[in-house]
Amino acid sequence: MRRLVTSLAATAVTAAATIALAAPAQAVPADKQQVLAGWTQTSASSYNTWVAARNNQGAWASYQFDWSTDYCSSSPDNPFGFPFQTACARHDFGYRNHKAMGIFDANKARIDSAFYEDLKRVCSAYSGATKTSCDGTAWTYYQAVKVFG
Repeated sequence: MRRLVTSLAATAVTAAATIALAAPAQAVPADKQQVLAGWTQTSASSYNTWVAARNNQGAWASYQFDWSTDYCSSSPDNPFGFPFQTACARHDFGYRNHKAMGIFDANKARIDSAFYEDLKRVCSAYSGATKTSCDGTAWTYYQAVKVFG
């Protein structure tokens, strides 16, 4: 009986110490969904704001965003030399974070459209046949995410 009481007392002390030493969970800011929506719009300003935040992720740590990316997945990140990598990273950000919040289906079309706009902005730096080639590649990438996700 004495062993049982000692064992129970030790377990209780360990549990109390664990609870007391555990760091309190930090609440995610209430405007997380609005921030996420603002960073995944089709406009250049939305893109630029997201790039600035991506370059200063520490300032947004309390929001617990998923910044991970595989860039353009199994497609080239810079097809034919066109720098699509950052557009792909923002697309991944939109997908991953909207899925984590359970609001992906309602936002997928907009995220895919934002991706296409980002790609077209890359292509706007070119002219002539090079721009035509870039625009065609952007359209292909957009169709792939639109259909396959």
